[in-house]
Amino acid sequence: MNRLILASASPRRREILSLAGFSFDVFPTDVNESLPEGLTPEEAVRTLACRKVAAARQKCPEGILVGADTLVFLDGQPFGKPSSQADAARMLAALSGRVHQVSTGVCVLWPNGARKSFCETANVEFYPLSQEEIQDYLATGEPMGKAGSYAVQGRGCVLVKRIEGDFYTVVGLPVARLARVLRAGPPPPTIR
Repeated sequence: MNRLILASASPRRREILSLAGFSFDVFPTDVNESLPEGLTPEEAVRTLACRKVAAARQKCPEGILVGADTLVFLDGQPFGKPSSQADAARMLAALSGRVHQVSTGVCVLWPNGARKSFCETANVEFYPLSQEEIQDYLATGEPMGKAGSYAVQGRGCVLVKRIEGDFYTVVGLPVARLARVLRAGPPPPTIR
């Protein structure tokens, strides 16, 4: 297999790929994360993942590029990374006692230009959270920089009552499906 390149700065995604036994390089990208109106959650995360590999391809002409993006959605509304402690508190209060969706989009770009993207979504239910629990969690600093203001693989694990779906989708990379996409290789070219 060609050299695998993760187009992400996420330490969680690096951990997941390492845990799964992949050998890879890391090439973080910085892309515009604004999205057009009307996209479904699945379309939104796939769009962002594809932007990441397209940006990385400009600097990395060789290798198989993998990009991913994760968003939390409650009632169809995206909960990205919090802009402040108050924003994180707002998100956590909204998620309290509710089921929300976590969607991770993945895009794989092969050196020949072939591309495959997919999305996995998991349902996550939070326990009802008191203001004290929210403030205690905010004090850890963990919510900042995390979609939905929590990290299920960190101290945020105590907020989660149940997960329906792939745990690694919630963490940020549905690695079992990615492994199958990589094993299958690039899709055949389309005839025009």
